[in-house]
Amino acid sequence: MIDKRDRAVLFRSRLAEAMADRALSQSALARATGVDRSTISQLLMSEKRLPNAQLAADCAAALGVSADWLLGLSGRPEPVADLLAMSLTETEAPRALIDEAIFGWHREAAGYKIRHVPATLPDMLKTRAMVQWEYSPQLGRTAEQAIGAFEDRLAWMRGARSDYEIALPLHEMDALATGSGYYAGLPVDVRRGQIDRMIEVSESLYPALRLYLFDARRVFSAPITVFGPLLAVLYLGRHYLAFRDSLRVESFTRHFDWLVREASFGARDVPNHLRALRARIDD
Repeated sequence: MIDKRDRAVLFRSRLAEAMADRALSQSALARATGVDRSTISQLLMSEKRLPNAQLAADCAAALGVSADWLLGLSGRPEPVADLLAMSLTETEAPRALIDEAIFGWHREAAGYKIRHVPATLPDMLKTRAMVQWEYSPQLGRTAEQAIGAFEDRLAWMRGARSDYEIALPLHEMDALATGSGYYAGLPVDVRRGQIDRMIEVSESLYPALRLYLFDARRVFSAPITVFGPLLAVLYLGRHYLAFRDSLRVESFTRHFDWLVREASFGARDVPNHLRALRARIDD
C-alpha cells in the first residue's frame, strides 16, 4: 500500500512526465479533459491533491497512458489494450520451407532452451529426401535453391547454442514407419533414411537435443514452440499466435514439461524405439 501523500507525489511526477513526452501543455490538457487550466496546474503543483476517478481517466486518455500508471497502481504506462496487443500477435504461417517469422524467433532466443511440439516431424531433423518429398510439388523448379537456403537456416539453428527439447506423439512415428496417414506414398528408402537420421541425431546431439515420444491417447498437445522465457507460439495452420506475456509463456512451458513427464519414451529410450520401428520397415 502507498500512503496517499506519496501517491499524490507520484501522480504529479507521472502526469508531468507524460505531458512532457507528448509535448502537451497545461492548457491543451485542460481542453482535452474539459476542466480549467487552474485545475491541471494544481495537480502539477500540489503534493496532497489527487484527482477524482473521472479526471484521472480523462487525463490518461488524453495522454495515451494507463490511469493505473498515473495513480501508481501499475509500473507500465501503456493502456491495457496496448499491453494486450503487444503480448499477443497473430502472424501468417505460410506453407513454405523458409518461414521468416520462425527463423526470427529462433535468432531472438539464441542461447535459451527451446521446447517444441511440431505439427509433423521437426524440420531440423528432416533429411533432404524428406524435405524434397514434402515441398517439391509446390516449389517446382526452385526446389533445389529453396532447399539449399533451408539447410543453411537449419545449420544456423543447430549452432545457436540453444538446447532443444522436442516432443512428438507416438502415432506420428508409427505413421512414418508404416507409410500411412500423412506419409502415405512416401518411398520406403526415404522412410528408412528419415528414421536412421533421427536415431543418429538423437544420440549424437544428446543432451543438447532431447527427443520425447508421448501417447496421444493419454496426453495431447497442439503444435507449439516455447522460445525460452521470451515467447510462446501456437501453430493454428494458416497463422501463428505468439504470446509474450510471462504468465502465458510459463503456462506453455508447464504444458510442455507435463508432456515430458508423461512421455512413453524418454530421451534416452527414444533411439531404441526408433530402431524397433526401423526393423518393422525391413520386415
